[in-house]
This record gives sequence, structure tokens and C-alpha cells, in this order.
Amino acid sequence: MVRRDGDNGAAPGYIPRQGRWFVGLRAAPRYNSGSDLKITISKENYLKAIAEAESEGETVIAATLSRWLNVSAPAVTMAIKRLKRDGLIDVDGEGLIRLTAEGRAIANRLLHRHHLIERMLTEIFGMEWYKVHDEAEQLEHAVSADFEERLEQRLGAAGACPHGNVVGMDTPEDRRRRGWRKLYEADAAGRVVSIFERDRKLLEFLNGLGIRPGAAVAVLSRNYDETLTLEVEGRQVQLGRPAAEKVWIG
Repeated sequence: MVRRDGDNGAAPGYIPRQGRWFVGLRAAPRYNSGSDLKITISKENYLKAIAEAESEGETVIAATLSRWLNVSAPAVTMAIKRLKRDGLIDVDGEGLIRLTAEGRAIANRLLHRHHLIERMLTEIFGMEWYKVHDEAEQLEHAVSADFEERLEQRLGAAGACPHGNVVGMDTPEDRRRRGWRKLYEADAAGRVVSIFERDRKLLEFLNGLGIRPGAAVAVLSRNYDETLTLEVEGRQVQLGRPAAEKVWIG
């Protein structure tokens, strides 16, 4: 019997078989919460987006999820109802969304798998750093717990992803306490330590300028139009504020 779930406006088919959910020909691990709760890919994506938005220092409301996941407001409203019904999120009177302990556990599992897959794609297969996020977004739902464990044994549990980001909650305040600062706020030279990874076009643009994790960057001038003139690995480039806000240096 095929079960359909419309959390994000779509209706993918999920076929339970041997403790997993099959989506097309891809196997997505089924979260075992000790109850009959079924966790679909759509629900996983919402829970992970909540955790990621929190880590970026955002206040998570319905509009936040609509923007992060690029889905309609009605679809978000329906998803929030389902997640709240399932005990995976709490929503206060102001519309602020928070993960419950069970919701957080699911989100953390996805974030951990995403992190390992990104590292696998770069460290083992040599894929370009600006491509791996999109690949990991697809593969994270198809990885078994056994494969995840083997990846961790091969790569190690610690370490940053190819974009310089760590697993788990790492807010702007946490980063500033480590001495990091956003490139737009910088007034001296430093090295790129982290880049926002959810925008493929931004990553490709920055890579073309030579702005990637580990690159040496110096702010030469702040311009009237809110662009920066930078020296990146010995050459001058221009970068606008929106992009410079997504890059951290240390």
C-alpha cells in the first residue's frame, strides 16, 4: 500500500519495506522513534531547515521556512500542522517555531549525514567544494545507518565540511566568540573559514573570485555603493555586501 504525504505540496509515494521507506528507487532510512510515527523526506527537510535557520541566527516562523525551502505559504502552513501534530515542533502564540527533543534528534541526524556525505564527495571522490551541498541534499535521505557509520569510521567524526561549517548549532554569536567575523565587517586581512552553503549560485560566484575556504583575503577599501574592494590571493576583486555577509573570516 502506497502512503502519500503532501507536506510540501507534492505527493511522493512511500512504500514501507524491511524497516525503510523507498522513494522511487532510492532507499531513505526510516526514523525509529519507538512509535508508529512515519517520518517522510518532506518532514525531514522541514526539521533540518528549522535547525539550520536557527544556526544562522534567524527567528524561525512560517515565512522563514517558506523562504528557506522555496515553498508556498499554504504548503508551509499544512506542514507545520503535521509536524506539530506529530510532536516534532512547538509553535508559540507569536508563531515562533521550535524543535521538540524528538524533532531535534531527527534534524541532527540529517545534518550529521549531510556533513559526512559532503566530506565523502570532496575527500574521497574529489568533487568541487561548491557542488557538494546539492548532491548531499539528495543523498542524505538515501543513506543507511550502516553506511553512515562506515563513513564516520573512514572520515572521523570531527572536522569541518568543505564550506568550513561544523555539524550542529553554530550561531553567529558562537563564531564571533571564536574570533571570526563576517567579511563585510572585517577591517583587516584574514583567511576564509566558512561560507553559507545553501546558495549554489553564490558558491560558484565566490569560487570564480577565488573566495573559498582557506583563501587569504584583505579588505582594501569600502566603497560608496556598499561594495568592497578586496585582495584575494594576490589579485583585486569587487564584492557586494549581500555576498560579503555570507562569508566568515578568521
